Amino acid sequence: VADEYVTRRKQFKKRQLRWRCSGGARRSLGWVPFKVGAAVWKNGQVVFNRQHFKVWDSYGLVGFKFRSGSFNEDSRGRWYFNVVVEVDRQLSPGQDAVGIDLGLKTTATCSDGDRLESGRFYRDLERALGTAQRAGKKARVRAIHARIANRRKDALHKFSNALVARCGVIVVGDVNSLKLAKTRMAKSVLDAGWGQLKTMLEYKCDHAGTVFKVVSERNTTQTCSSCKQLPDSRPRGIAGLGIREWTCCGCGATHDRDVNAAKNILALGHERPVVGIPAF
Repeated sequence: VADEYVTRRKQFKKRQLRWRCSGGARRSLGWVPFKVGAAVWKNGQVVFNRQHFKVWDSYGLVGFKFRSGSFNEDSRGRWYFNVVVEVDRQLSPGQDAVGIDLGLKTTATCSDGDRLESGRFYRDLERALGTAQRAGKKARVRAIHARIANRRKDALHKFSNALVARCGVIVVGDVNSLKLAKTRMAKSVLDAGWGQLKTMLEYKCDHAGTVFKVVSERNTTQTCSSCKQLPDSRPRGIAGLGIREWTCCGCGATHDRDVNAAKNILALGHERPVVGIPAF
């Protein structure tokens, strides 16, 4: 803990940090870090500081050598054992190339037509959450928040795992969820979990040997993926958000709005256009 404190003090260039509180409304959750060799697996239990801890071993820890890690507490008072282990790298056999357009109506749309529909994880439990908050049931509030987060992570993990397993190249648009979270769309943006999905894809692609790129999505919705032009019939601005299908007046191709954007994102990932996507 002292080493971590010194590291963060140097990082933020401050003599003193208020980074962990022991009590009050802003109480920090439990966190006990350990170095390599401090925790070992013995007789089906984790042994740390001469203490034995029972662990729900869902990963078969007996087959791994522990490195550094930590014991962490969540908001509901449950403790987790997080540890770094060495595993053999398994390369993805997939050879597909896919571009991904992130949105609100559909959380993620792939250039090949595959979609991750909006789960409305927060919206579905918003009424129950508000009722629990007004009643002052803190334990119930924490349980609902955990359920929302778990449902979102489950959907994103399944979608990202399937993509990495079948793809050799994955390209995503650079939509900034933090900026959009300051608008009227904040609830829907945060509920979609774009940043979490990109983080999952990045580390899973790195482990599987899959190429992962983030490219500018400027004008990808309005550009025709067939002729690479900006036709007059394209959907424009906020008024065009309701247009889900449109026909290019230049080449006559009919596009699904999100699939067309995903195809343009994939093209940018391949760097196929000679002069890039045209601007206004």
